[in-house]
Amino acid sequence: MSRFHNETADVEVPVACIILVFLFALQHYGSEAMFADLGHFSQLSIKIAFTFVVYPSLILAYMGQAAYLSKHHINKSDYRIGFYVSVPEKIRLPVLGIAILAAVVGSQAIITGTFSIIKQCSALGFFPRVKIIHTSSKIHGQIYIPEINWTLMLLCLAVTVGFRDTKHISNASGLAVITVMLVTTCLMSLVIILCWRKNVFLAICFTFLFGSIEVLYFSASLIKFLDGAWVPIALSFIFLIIMYVWHYGTLKKYEFDVENKVPINWLLSLGPSLGIVRVRGLGLIHTELVSGIPAIFSHFVTNLPAFHQVLVFLCVKSVPVPHVRPEERFLVGRIGPKEYRLYRCIARYGYRDDHMDDVEFEKDLVCSIAEMIRSERQECDAGIKVLDDDERMSVVGTASRNFEGIRMSADDTDVSEMAGTSEAREITSPKFPRKRVRFLVPESPQINASALAELQELMEAREAGIAFILGHCYVKTKRGSSLLRRAAINFGYDFLRRNSRGPTYALSFPNASTLEVGMIYQV
Repeated sequence: MSRFHNETADVEVPVACIILVFLFALQHYGSEAMFADLGHFSQLSIKIAFTFVVYPSLILAYMGQAAYLSKHHINKSDYRIGFYVSVPEKIRLPVLGIAILAAVVGSQAIITGTFSIIKQCSALGFFPRVKIIHTSSKIHGQIYIPEINWTLMLLCLAVTVGFRDTKHISNASGLAVITVMLVTTCLMSLVIILCWRKNVFLAICFTFLFGSIEVLYFSASLIKFLDGAWVPIALSFIFLIIMYVWHYGTLKKYEFDVENKVPINWLLSLGPSLGIVRVRGLGLIHTELVSGIPAIFSHFVTNLPAFHQVLVFLCVKSVPVPHVRPEERFLVGRIGPKEYRLYRCIARYGYRDDHMDDVEFEKDLVCSIAEMIRSERQECDAGIKVLDDDERMSVVGTASRNFEGIRMSADDTDVSEMAGTSEAREITSPKFPRKRVRFLVPESPQINASALAELQELMEAREAGIAFILGHCYVKTKRGSSLLRRAAINFGYDFLRRNSRGPTYALSFPNASTLEVGMIYQV
């Protein structure tokens, strides 16, 4: 009878272990491989591979390990934590080779997931700017971030060299994995309610079913906190502080930009000369605002009342498509009345587009503004009301592809070759001892005198040269701010901003024509 009772107990223990392992593997294991392959294979192929190969292999492996541990958990001399002890010695080396390949897949999933999370956090303003390399011209999610890749390598080496014990490393990994599972279960309940529009009772049942098991694993992992499990928690707090400080500083900086935008009424009160000396040339002012006039403009003209005869507020935006067609590259509009010669341009680039070459970009930008002037005159002649503020913008193609509109030619270009068979009228700027620039404008429709004068002034400014004006802000706290706020802004955010990457398009500006204007933001 006693023997029968012992055999029954030996059977009950592995059954309970198998049930727990079944639920555990169903929710988590194998998801790493699916996540890594999601950008390379279709969903149907991943479902077939996971259902008929990955999942049965996982269940068999953990069932065997659970049965081995249930039989050898009493004898301490035979009990050793590890998967390979339960594997028969004859097939141990092949299983080791398969495990190494599985570790490669799992690490690739972690690296890919880290790249994706960092990219999304950076786009939302929760992480400092890093260099993002898109490795695919078709799939937006296939990216590579060199800084994060090197950081992961250094962290792996630091943990391995620091612990020098697989037991401590497994404790750290176990707490990290079960914490991810617990957080995923909580977020999944929100997905069931908010996204899938299911009953709240279903979300509660899901959370209770999987959450109760995960809480048991989580509590068991916390027992090993001092034996290596503290590492993922410490790293989590470090990254949490970095993300919070960066987001807080970025939010305060953006609020300062919005609150200190120059109103159009202030601009109109200055008159056509803007209350400053308008020197020859074209000034290109970079701003992150798509509407309004940035505070850096008023800061500059207040301290140095001189500016270029033509001003363009440039905003460069990256869109989640591989390439932006040249005819949709620029979104051009006017700020204030025509005699002010103020324009706004939003340049849109895909994640696989080469950012602006200085020569071609200048040519495309000037031609886009000229085409906007011509098309605006056409709308006025057709009876369409044109707004004299920055509320109206139009998509204008680049000079290289916009064959129906205005094109620009230099002295060393054959005009007849560019004009083709259509008639073209040449508008030249006044004689200056510089490289001569010409606009080729179609004969029909006719352009009135005011538009011609505006085009001539634009050409004159282009011949005089383009100056790229970049704003460089220093974010500081106001007097009387709390100690925690001063530490976050004056030290934390300032350190992250100085050591993070700047906009990639800023590197394309020629150094000889770039002017950086500094301004202190009191937040």
